[in-house]
Amino acid sequence: MRRRIRFLTVPVLAVLVTGLTQAVAPAAAAVPGNDYCAGQCNDILPPGENGSATVAEILANKVFGTQPAHADDQLGKYADLAGGYKKLTTATIGKFFNDSSFGVPADQVASTLKPRADVTITRDKATGVPHIQGTTRAGTEFGAGYAAGQDRLWLMDIMRRVGRGQLTSYAGGAPANRELEQSLFAAAPYTEDELKQQIDAVAARGPRGKQGLSDAQAYLDGINKYITDAHNGRYFPGEYVLTGHVDAITNAGTIEPFKLTDLVVLASVVGAQFGAGGGGEVQSAVAKLALQEKYGAEQGEKVWQSLRAESDPEAVKTLHDGQKFPYGNTPANPQGMAMPDPGSVTDQQLVYDRTGSAAGSTPAKVAVPAQKGQEAARGMFDNGVLPGNMLKGKHGMSNALVVSGSKTASGHPVAVFGPQTGYFAPQLLMLQELQGPGISARGASFAGLSLYVLLGRGQDYSWSATTSAQDITDTFASPLCEPSGQPATKDSNYYLYQGKCVPMDTVERKDSWTPTVTGGTAAGSYTLRSYRTKYGPVTARATVGGKPVAYSSLRSSYLHEADSLIGFQEFNDPDFVRSAADFQKAAGAVNFTFNWFYADSKDVAYFNSGANPVRSPKADPMMPTWGDRGFDWQGWNPAGNKADYTPAAQHPQSVNQDYYVSWNNAQADGYASGGADKSAVHRADLLDARVKALISSGTKVTRVNLTQAMADAALADLRAEKILPLLVQILDKAPLTGAAADAEAKLKTWLEHGHQRVESARGSKKYNDADAIRIMDAWWPLLVSAEFKPAMGDAAFTAMTNVLQINESPSGFQNEVLGKHVGQPHQGSSYQHGWWGYVSKDLRTVLGQPVAGPLGAKFCGGGDLGACRTALVDSLTQASAQPAHTVYPGDSDCSAGDQWCADTVIQRPLGGIAHGKISTQNRPTFQQVVEYPAHRGDSVTPVYAH
Repeated sequence: MRRRIRFLTVPVLAVLVTGLTQAVAPAAAAVPGNDYCAGQCNDILPPGENGSATVAEILANKVFGTQPAHADDQLGKYADLAGGYKKLTTATIGKFFNDSSFGVPADQVASTLKPRADVTITRDKATGVPHIQGTTRAGTEFGAGYAAGQDRLWLMDIMRRVGRGQLTSYAGGAPANRELEQSLFAAAPYTEDELKQQIDAVAARGPRGKQGLSDAQAYLDGINKYITDAHNGRYFPGEYVLTGHVDAITNAGTIEPFKLTDLVVLASVVGAQFGAGGGGEVQSAVAKLALQEKYGAEQGEKVWQSLRAESDPEAVKTLHDGQKFPYGNTPANPQGMAMPDPGSVTDQQLVYDRTGSAAGSTPAKVAVPAQKGQEAARGMFDNGVLPGNMLKGKHGMSNALVVSGSKTASGHPVAVFGPQTGYFAPQLLMLQELQGPGISARGASFAGLSLYVLLGRGQDYSWSATTSAQDITDTFASPLCEPSGQPATKDSNYYLYQGKCVPMDTVERKDSWTPTVTGGTAAGSYTLRSYRTKYGPVTARATVGGKPVAYSSLRSSYLHEADSLIGFQEFNDPDFVRSAADFQKAAGAVNFTFNWFYADSKDVAYFNSGANPVRSPKADPMMPTWGDRGFDWQGWNPAGNKADYTPAAQHPQSVNQDYYVSWNNAQADGYASGGADKSAVHRADLLDARVKALISSGTKVTRVNLTQAMADAALADLRAEKILPLLVQILDKAPLTGAAADAEAKLKTWLEHGHQRVESARGSKKYNDADAIRIMDAWWPLLVSAEFKPAMGDAAFTAMTNVLQINESPSGFQNEVLGKHVGQPHQGSSYQHGWWGYVSKDLRTVLGQPVAGPLGAKFCGGGDLGACRTALVDSLTQASAQPAHTVYPGDSDCSAGDQWCADTVIQRPLGGIAHGKISTQNRPTFQQVVEYPAHRGDSVTPVYAH
């Protein structure tokens, strides 16, 4: 049971302030001689490295707005690039990015710490990043764990509970806490035995596996040593006090040590959200059936396939030299589909046995007298310790721009790349440098998984990743039954497998919580229960041909979240990665779905990773399939979820293509890589157009102009760049009058100005062309509805919006289907998921322009240009009349009508510290800018420079 918080008196606060940090003195510089980047490697990770704050620091943040050291010192740099990129020079890259050279010069050492004799943690003055130097490998890993505890202990602790579905019992039953733990429990409902089995399986994979287990144990030892030191020294994160787990006065209470299975839980959180693709087959089936109902079986199939955009010939692809890597395509005559009866699908219930606030009771507010400073803490976590939707949405937001040396000014490759993991305070990622036997790297790692650098640089190479989301998840249907022989219903918890009626497996988490101090959340409890068949967690139930079935989600990385450890270990090993081919081999050991990019002084490379199951050649990967009827994955064994996987040679890959761009777009011809968003228009077009323009113009690529290309795309409105010119062509087929004419004039002016969302002046919090942006934001959902809904009909249109949302602009949009505003919660990244490709193909068809892979029907005005124009004019007129307070209705962070604020990026608090808003930018969270002038083995001595 959680303790009620004992609030602090002013004298106690004063005592705590004096003990915020350990007393450590600066020491000699830690400058290794193995850095071949010569000061030409940079990175950035907002808001800052320090993700830990004491109670005193949290209260000071709430009352006075002060920030702990290094909590937000990278946020300003990151934000300023939007206004400064056009004047960027080689000399000013450091204004917007950190120097990511190895080591710390003597005059930049802020502190040193030896948590044990075989490791030293040196922190630099500029960013507070830990530079960990071990004389033994175990010491290096111990130091990595200790530094992780220093910088992210509270976040790591909360996330291990999220992954187990046990957040509410630890941090209270706020709705956000419940929403978050439910979303993760549904994806990876593991037992403790299953977590342990994953550890044992990796450890048994030869010397690398054995080394990984040893590394993980040393890493845990470091975390747990920090927990002991911080608790005894009273400089642990203040959230433990504010959630009632440690008493502020007596220091009584417990911060539980970490164990190996916690690392698997954290890996499952990361893997399920960022490294898995596919699924959604039931929603696709509903949409397909609705289209067939509207258009008939034959044309309905054509319309579905065109909207599914499985292998759209117009889609921008990372591999553009004609390479083909066929995978995941729908066969000509698919068999084994388990299509639901119309209206029969219901989502699987996850929450049971609700009591108290879990059953919907209204929390009673309790009046508590307060002192200044303590008032700010009361109720701090009434709405949850973490955002409820932080891991529910799609997270394929990373990007990469990589150019080979044949196209650069120096003759050496240039790369600007990074992952997008959302914006949080503290960030889910943390920066570090690791130097020790068999390890030499600097970069970013997920908190709690920082025994290796996951994305960053080695001695003479850098690497990064984007989410690829190729289809490694399928939905299998199992007939329901009753062991008594009575007719089954959709509620039956037995299913047919190999001729027997067998019970579903269940995994439960029983959570209860007590009232918070303010009464913000009343006491309550519930049980999370996952039903599982041999094919994974049950996600939905339905009838097929009138008979009840359970739909289960089978993911190839399910029960295998720890497998990728070996690939990451190899990324960090300087003796393993000496070339592009070595890197590709290491990437091939990662079973999560990522696009990997590599650059050294000579080569660039790309590899698509993931455990791609070998499917039955008769099965349609996009539709739910009957299980246990000859359509299972080839070689599949439900014990441990093992199957045959496509070999590395069949994964999209390349070395020294002239350039690579990726923004979670299609990988290569023939590679059916995930969702319907990979259509004729994709946000990767923004990158591709700018890099292609650089190269085709004969301009030699540099770190400066490649960064400028990324930053320019980060501010562009995809709808304006790729669709608005087509809309204007149709509108201008006849003179416009009234509101539509005025609106079009503003939109044309915005196009002429570069169609970006940029402030009129630094700090103005007002956009250039603000009215045109308002019109576009209001118009897009209206025009999509006016263009497609009359022809599709309500049922098919609504079903298709469940397959692919119509919009993803920075501030959200008025959803005509749901009848409410749908926000993008200040996430920064935008324009991945939307109907832009559909709109482009349809409008070009109406205009009589060439369309490769046209849609299976004509939609706008039924294909008639005049009728289409009328629909566009009417929807534009309606949009122009919408006031700002309707388009931007406001939320807990912004007033209604505040356009700039609606678009802002907010570092969502994952603890007690909050940071300020920054202008929207569509770019990675962690980002590197790199160019290596030398490589190991060259006759050039490495140059160290900061």
